[in-house]
Amino acid sequence: MSERVYNVLFLCTGNSARSIIGEAVMNHLDDKRFRAFSAGSHPKGAVNPMALEMLDKAGISTAGLRSKSWEEFAAPDAPVMDFIFTVCDDAAGETCQIWPGHPMTAHWGISDPASVSSPEFKQRAAFEDALRFMRNRITAFASLPHASIDRLALKASLKTIGAMEGSTSKPASVA
Repeated sequence: MSERVYNVLFLCTGNSARSIIGEAVMNHLDDKRFRAFSAGSHPKGAVNPMALEMLDKAGISTAGLRSKSWEEFAAPDAPVMDFIFTVCDDAAGETCQIWPGHPMTAHWGISDPASVSSPEFKQRAAFEDALRFMRNRITAFASLPHASIDRLALKASLKTIGAMEGSTSKPASVA
């Protein structure tokens, strides 16, 4: 009996850097339980060249990566998502699609490396950080016992993963 394959969608506003990195890193895993995609609410139409460079440098395939709209994944013939992770605060605050299958969602905010304009060494450092933070989250996610964990515990784990090093999420205030 083959193990279930989980579809994972990484969402961002522009779908040019962080969500692309998430898609590439997850698909690079030597774990056939996951198939990753990425999209944006307002895609830029092109993948950031430095994101591609950092992925190549890390030995992660960039084949087939493209900036695309989340509308592609709301279409009737689109793969049904099991998990959706927003990776930018703007996308997390937007009114999202109603996704078929009611996937689990979480916010895994990471600072936008594409917003760092200069000097070049700071740009590279921002992309390297984004790649490291995303890789750490994906590794933690992939290590969860997806087939045996209950939904409530899984949701709590996804939230904890989203708060890992590099999170842009603000801690909840204590009343």
